[in-house]
Amino acid sequence: MNIINGIAQQNFIIVSALLFCIGISGIFLNRKNVISLLMSIELMLLSVNINFVAFSVYLQDIMGQIFAIFVLTVAGAEAAIGLAILVVYFHNRHSIEIEDASSLKS
Repeated sequence: MNIINGIAQQNFIIVSALLFCIGISGIFLNRKNVISLLMSIELMLLSVNINFVAFSVYLQDIMGQIFAIFVLTVAGAEAAIGLAILVVYFHNRHSIEIEDASSLKS
């Protein structure tokens, strides 16, 4: 059992798995609200980052931490662009329900 600053690596993996399961369940259980879908995706990305950092420390290689920073950058851009699209969509349709978005298909 490897100890990372007093906390076992298994604890990081368990927390990461729980966060990933919460994100997956948020996607499957609540398909009507776009904001909750974006939050669930962010939770899943956070759980992957926890795994990257935990295994990076365990293997004593910094590449996992660097990759986690890149994932955080992409997640921030995804959140900013997603919310900007939602603001424009809400301004036009006065709703952010996913069923209303299906009317945009041609």
